[in-house]
This record gives sequence, structure tokens and C-alpha cells, in this order.
Amino acid sequence: MMIPRIIPLLLMKNRGLYKGINFRNHKYVGDPINTVKIFNDKEVDEIIILDIESTLKNKNIDFEYLREVVSEAFIPLAYGGGIKYVEEARKLFAIGIEKIVLNTYAVLNPNLVRDLVKEFGSQAIVFSLDVKKTFWGYKVFIKCGTVETKYDPIDFAMYMEELGVGEILLNDIDRDGTMGGYNLELINQISKKIKIPLIACGGAGKLEDFKKAVEAGASACAAGSMFVFQGPHRAVLISYPNYEDLKNIFGQNI
Repeated sequence: MMIPRIIPLLLMKNRGLYKGINFRNHKYVGDPINTVKIFNDKEVDEIIILDIESTLKNKNIDFEYLREVVSEAFIPLAYGGGIKYVEEARKLFAIGIEKIVLNTYAVLNPNLVRDLVKEFGSQAIVFSLDVKKTFWGYKVFIKCGTVETKYDPIDFAMYMEELGVGEILLNDIDRDGTMGGYNLELINQISKKIKIPLIACGGAGKLEDFKKAVEAGASACAAGSMFVFQGPHRAVLISYPNYEDLKNIFGQNI
């Protein structure tokens, strides 16, 4: 088994980093620039930064601050939050963002996805499939998990692949921040229906969770709480598994 990408996912608002549980009750955990510097030293594969207020509060993308963050990063950065127009994506790529992550406006305006893929290519476009279990089964959610749609996540992942996105970030809202393990069943169901990479997110708490997600069909794993909290009291401590530990987990010869 190859060692997959293991990706820290950072939530940003008001130029600070936050982490919550089930997309709610976000707690301040630090400064984005300092955190990126720490992850530089730990040689992470890439980082995903999501602004959790831009869509909810209809804020403009903070290009000035993102430029500062990118200037400190020696690793690929993906950014999501409030991207409504091709011109905004163009500015993000111009300041050094390598991938953009879409959710709300991709659901509300699928033509945005088509236009972005046409101009920048599939490899630069990620769709965040935010999913929650409802009375009617799993549904796709938008606006930072606050608005339920009628869409089935498996069907919608296939639809986004048809539109040309290069990756799906599967974010299980019910497991977000719980560190109780990924939704392996849903990972398996969706990965069987799409050919593009699936990034598992929501629930990572230990190294074995990464292996289980990959065995279920994920191409990569993202995590937040596992990399910023330590111990039962969730003390803030930025961490990342070392390469030797990952090789052991994924059965690589050292």
C-alpha cells in the first residue's frame, strides 16, 4: 500500500485559526502564519485552508492576508471559502494558491465549476462534499453545514466529477472534530462510483484511521483536530505524524 497524502485542514476566520465539533462551537487555536511555519518544518504534503465565515457572512475573500500566508508556505496550499466568480479564483492562483475548494457556490451555480475547470484545469479544482445524516438519509449540505439540500452525496459526487472537478473532499459533519474515526461506509460507497481522488475528512483521531480510510477507498486523508489538539482536555498543540510512523502504518519497508 502506498503512503497516501495526509493533509492538515485548517479553518480560518478573522485571520485566526479555529476548530469546532460538527461544524459548530469553534474554538480559537492559533495564528495561521505561525501554524503554516510549523507545518513547513514538519514537511506536510499539503494544507487546506477553509474560511468558515466568508460564505455565511457574505464577506469578501481576504486576498491581502492570504498573500501573507502563502508567502510563508513552502508546501502546496488549497483555499476554500466564498469563491463565487472566476476572477476571484484567478486572483487566488496569482498569489500562489495551488488549488481552490468549492462548496456552496458550486452547488448553487454548477456553471461556475464548468468555467473554472475550463480556465484552470481539473487538477486545480476541489469540491468539498459536506455531508450529514438526516431523517431521509445522507444529504449534501452547504453554507458551512447550515443549509440542507435535496442532493444525495453519492449522486452529487458523480455529478461534480462529470463537471470536471479534480478531487472530492468528503467532509462528514457528524464526525467533524470528534476524533472517533472516519465514515468508512460512505467513503467506500462514494469511492466505488467515482474515478477521481477522494479525500476523507471528519473523524481522524489516530494513525490507524488513515489506513482504514484508504482501505475503504480514500486516496488521501485530511484531518483538523488530530493535528491541533492533544489529550482529553483538547490542549492546543500543533502536530503531524513523522514519515517513519506513516511508513509503519501503511506497511512500507523502512
